Amino acid sequence: MPIYKIMLLALLAAMPLRESIASTTLLYHEVFNDRDNYPELIIDEGVEASYTAEGLKVTGNGGMVRLDKYYSLGERVIRYQVKLGDNAVALFSSDTGDFKVSVNMARKTVHIGTHPETWKIMEFLHPDHDYLVEVHRSYQKNTVRVIDTRTGASDYLDVTNDGQGGHGVGVENSGFSAGSQHDYYCFGLQEGGYMLVKQVSVVAGAADLFLLIYGDSITEPEGYYPARDFPFAWTQLIMKHVRGKSISSGRGGCTIHQVLERIKNELPYIKAKYVMVTIGTNGGNTEENLSELVEYILSQGSIPILNNIPCNESGTQREVNRLIETVRQKYNLKGCKFDIATSLNQDGEEVDKSTMYHEDTRNWGQVYHHPNVKGSRLMYTRTLIDVPELY
Repeated sequence: MPIYKIMLLALLAAMPLRESIASTTLLYHEVFNDRDNYPELIIDEGVEASYTAEGLKVTGNGGMVRLDKYYSLGERVIRYQVKLGDNAVALFSSDTGDFKVSVNMARKTVHIGTHPETWKIMEFLHPDHDYLVEVHRSYQKNTVRVIDTRTGASDYLDVTNDGQGGHGVGVENSGFSAGSQHDYYCFGLQEGGYMLVKQVSVVAGAADLFLLIYGDSITEPEGYYPARDFPFAWTQLIMKHVRGKSISSGRGGCTIHQVLERIKNELPYIKAKYVMVTIGTNGGNTEENLSELVEYILSQGSIPILNNIPCNESGTQREVNRLIETVRQKYNLKGCKFDIATSLNQDGEEVDKSTMYHEDTRNWGQVYHHPNVKGSRLMYTRTLIDVPELY
């Protein structure tokens, strides 16, 4: 027997049974004080901040504090318990800046940094009170909720992403960018005397899943799909029809290394029977990297599904998918042949452009590698052929 199989069998034999490990929606939770260290909080150089008995007190304007945990679940919430000075403007942001929320205590307003800006007056805001500031993501929809912990008063505002479909001459929709909360949660003090952060929690939308779907931008259609068409994206079609709870975790531009990092921050907590991965469009796939990914998923008691990447205008899917097939055979895995579904002659060779959004870009030329409604329908149909046990 090959040595890798012996090692894998030994690893699986040493693992506790999946049923003995409790699943939870709580991905992260910490109450801050001056008696402990919090290495997961990365404070920008020059930011004036100190740990006190009540929490992390930020007094310097500008700069951010980052929670060094990489999440991309399509359904998740971060919850801050905070107290703000009477002239404070607190910022809650993604580290890429694609999503920003500010709470202005003096003006009693909450703003989401869209164009045009989305904002609301919340008259109950008071500097002597503690508040829960929650930032929800549910695929294309972002919701900000503020709750007064003393009175129970609350209010919210939300925005929904509306993608353009394609790019340049391929644009199908005027669009509205609401942000996808990439990649690390951050907070800071924009103006005023202080903000006190007492605790932070990150919560998944569900736990004990039937299916968890990972990948790059192909698995993140919420970023580019017109809102009217989003229910027909391939991830949404799969999740609508599978036999149990499911969540997708896609991130545009990522490679297998970022996918594995996200899996390590999410899967051990929420658990899933099946973990479906579609990765390789952006490079980084090697047999070693794919094997590490598969073995980590197996170590968590889950069943990996390793998909072929769809066809694209450059034909790079051919070599990548040959490697993916090698790894599938190595571990006796199933996978969806999305290249067959999106190829002109159903052979995985040349992209069928009618299945992809047309992206006319200055740097990349004529791009066809993000599945449109037709491509998504064919990809979903392919899952019925290749992994019928999901349904």
